[in-house]
Amino acid sequence: MLRSRALALMLVLAVFCEATGSARAAERTSLTSQLETLYLTAYDEALNRHAQLSADGTTYVSSGDIDAEWLRDAAAVMEPYIALAGSDEHIRQILRGVIARMARCILIDPYANAFWRNYRVAERKFEVDSLLYPVWYASRYWKETGDRSIFTPRVNLAFERVLAVLRIEQRHATRSSYRHPGLPGGSGTPVRFTGMVWTGFRPSDDAAHYHFNIPDNMFAAVVLRDLTAIEKEVYHNAGDADNAWGLSVQIQRAVEQHGTLELPGFGKIYAYEVDGLGHANLMDDANVPSLLSIPYFGYLSNDDAEYQATRRFVLSARNPYFFTGKYAAGVGSPHTPRGFVWPLALIVQALTASDESEIDRVMGYIAASDVGDHRLHESFNPNWPESFTRDDFAWPNALYAEFVLERRAVGLDH
Repeated sequence: MLRSRALALMLVLAVFCEATGSARAAERTSLTSQLETLYLTAYDEALNRHAQLSADGTTYVSSGDIDAEWLRDAAAVMEPYIALAGSDEHIRQILRGVIARMARCILIDPYANAFWRNYRVAERKFEVDSLLYPVWYASRYWKETGDRSIFTPRVNLAFERVLAVLRIEQRHATRSSYRHPGLPGGSGTPVRFTGMVWTGFRPSDDAAHYHFNIPDNMFAAVVLRDLTAIEKEVYHNAGDADNAWGLSVQIQRAVEQHGTLELPGFGKIYAYEVDGLGHANLMDDANVPSLLSIPYFGYLSNDDAEYQATRRFVLSARNPYFFTGKYAAGVGSPHTPRGFVWPLALIVQALTASDESEIDRVMGYIAASDVGDHRLHESFNPNWPESFTRDDFAWPNALYAEFVLERRAVGLDH
């Protein structure tokens, strides 16, 4: 393990230093082999260890070493398999079951973010992305396969519930009855109406500091356009289609009006959170949606000037959750020990990079994080990767599998 980590570090250094062609080739071969092992483990485990068909025809997807289903995680973990659904009936059955279970969970409690195997609520932390990911996943499945059988009456009811809750939480202070003991006063810090949707908690499950999370709302603007197409083309519901489209437009306008600021040295960037009262939280978190992941979920292209300025901020010491160590440098989270880097954010960095040398460098960090179990963990100490959080965390492994598949689809690989 120490030898493979040293080779990964050598490749990172070779990005910046002159190296002989043969030495660089040897380093790349070793790194490619290690990354391939990580990929094979990641691609196998999400389907065979984390997804389980239930007797009711739904698919339960655990988050890993916590045996509960987070709606966000379930969608993200199963997304890399959508491309196989056209040729494999068993996988298609599993993927359809994921949508069916998420719809049932939303109808049980749209404010819950996680559920036990028996459908009981595991956590009732209202996170906007927990309502968005099921729509995002269903849309991606439909567009890839053309299979409309997923859009049952129950799924329609769930998506209508999503729209209703998003509308309520646009005006959280006056219309919402949601309360949580983890928030100040139960309902969070004050906000002013902006047109964005209020969230109690971040995608990390941590309480929001200011309750209009900019990446969440960007994701909402994109997903609501997907929902518009579903309502129009599948359910033929013009009212819900117009509602979804109008909400998407409102949110995007509010993001652009209230979610940006000028930061010396960077220019115009997006904040992570705002409250509509003039306060902004300048940071990024490893969990997706994040500022770093803006092009990944399609709000902006990765060559957009404001995204690039935001990206430079996120990947700099000005971001209070960007950490650097001997073996890696990347975005962490207040959810885990200070100084720890998240593989999830490293993969997002690679997915949104346009420079191959940056991707090489990040893949070196990914390889260096492998402690011998060939899994990507929640976070790790970049000076001592043997110190990490969560033995089994499905999400980064699935995202890494997605990254590798995308690279192969366009003829690129490590």
